Amino acid sequence: MLSKNQIKYITQLKQKKYREQQNVFIAEGIKVIQELINAPLELVHLYSTKEWQTKLPATLFTMISEAELKKISSLTTPNQCLALFKMKEIKTLKNKGLKLALDAVRDPGNLGTIIRLCDWFGIEDLICSKETVDVYNPKVVQATMGSLTRVNVFYTDLEEYLKRSESPVFGTFMEGENIYKQSLPNEGIIVMGNEANGISKEIEDLVTRKVSIPRFGDLQQTESLNVATAVAIILSEFKRGN
Repeated sequence: MLSKNQIKYITQLKQKKYREQQNVFIAEGIKVIQELINAPLELVHLYSTKEWQTKLPATLFTMISEAELKKISSLTTPNQCLALFKMKEIKTLKNKGLKLALDAVRDPGNLGTIIRLCDWFGIEDLICSKETVDVYNPKVVQATMGSLTRVNVFYTDLEEYLKRSESPVFGTFMEGENIYKQSLPNEGIIVMGNEANGISKEIEDLVTRKVSIPRFGDLQQTESLNVATAVAIILSEFKRGN
């Protein structure tokens, strides 16, 4: 059974400032939680409406009712279990290799999907502007489906980072070069912009090579692609010849 203090504590962790204070985040769903346990990340506590498949110490496991799970869940339809984990230890950002950078991506689902895509295409480092949604937002964690454990996510002043970098900087723009006709390197930084406004002017000025995903439809009235969809296409092209 959950106490009022436990419910309050877990509910507060849905807010970034409390997650950062406690260095703890929320994960939901059997697959996601099992991936995080296997990573391994430090499990703080697991709350479940059913017996857990892996034996855990009594100090780390609490059986709860579906009604209690609804009180602490971030999901419209809670998924049997919710767990609290310590945040990943931040690693050192490598200077080499292909990296992805996000300029103020705000949607949690998009960020979670982008992290999964980085995992799929072997992108180890994801660089986020400080305006990008928090990686430990419960909806982001849910959307990563466990890939969070295999991708290093860094938050920084993106403009300053790009100014210091010696790597070529690629940006996606409607007027850029057709990506399907380019010879692409296996090192560099690919910048993807905000869902509504694209890449900001400050970051655009630091882009050394503009690329685009061409539209093939007859009407060509679609304004843009979803940013996560665009990331999938861009990473696929960068990796295709490497």
